[in-house]
Amino acid sequence: MGKNHKVIIATRGSKLALYQAEYVRSRLKERSPDIEIELKKIKTTGDKILDTPLAKIGGKGLFVKEIEEALLRKDVDLAVHSMKDIPIDLPPGLCLAAICEREDPRDAFIGQKSENVAAGFSLPFKDLPHGASIGTSSLRRSCQLLNLRPDLRIIQLRGNIDTRVRKLDEGQFDGIVVAVAGLKRLGMSHRITQILEPHISIPAIGQGAIGIECRIDDELINNLIAPLNHEETSICISAERAFLRRLEGGCQVPIAAYARIVKKSGSSLLSRHSLLVIDGLVGSISGDRIIKGRVEGNLEEAESLGVRLAEDLISRGAGKILREIYFRR
Repeated sequence: MGKNHKVIIATRGSKLALYQAEYVRSRLKERSPDIEIELKKIKTTGDKILDTPLAKIGGKGLFVKEIEEALLRKDVDLAVHSMKDIPIDLPPGLCLAAICEREDPRDAFIGQKSENVAAGFSLPFKDLPHGASIGTSSLRRSCQLLNLRPDLRIIQLRGNIDTRVRKLDEGQFDGIVVAVAGLKRLGMSHRITQILEPHISIPAIGQGAIGIECRIDDELINNLIAPLNHEETSICISAERAFLRRLEGGCQVPIAAYARIVKKSGSSLLSRHSLLVIDGLVGSISGDRIIKGRVEGNLEEAESLGVRLAEDLISRGAGKILREIYFRR
């Protein structure tokens, strides 16, 4: 890439989005120190509407649509997204050129500090009092928590991570649930009361991974981005997204999937001896019905494994649950 070429990265304006865009910029600068890279903040529909639950706004791509429009207009050269925000179907002319190495994909519970707990520590999730209030805007999270604790009061909580933690500290909730990855990236790991393992809360599709989107026909930018792709993460995300595609689901429904590569001792992670394991879930909004499944297979079968898992859940009633959710809207 020429010395005078300027690359413009589109990003949302939140602290976390800017962190992710800065991360991509620094990775690109490491490889091509001479290029000039500018960040362009774009406000999306999801950023503008903060007083309505995401599931009620409807539509897909709430946090990417305006950014993708800027890419198609050639106002920007590439876009940096949280993978969990990217719809399964991209607009014609755009592609996911790279998926960066995944941070911890799990959910984190942050509890209200309690005077009854030594040194002001927070109560873990399992010790919350009957009827405790939990802040989250995610139907995926709420359905899994309600399945374990039907007594909980789920209260809608929108906004960036700083806003959510501030509202917790103001006493509006007994606890909140957010992504571990976001807390780590913003230097807020110390606020985690408890990491919710997948048997408690299966993560969102793509949670913890950063996706880089650009125009298919922009060979220069595609070549620039390609080295940032992390193969292990890409394999796992492709399996999770194939699962979501088969279920015809969006970001704002109670669907979850978590894929990871398990290696046999003595072999590398991407060897033919490794296994791809995927856990998936579809649940009702109230959490009274949850259908879970697991499949495993070879790495080169990533997408077909995701489809197989979805079809297993459909055969056990997942399709009926999803139809009921869509009918209610």
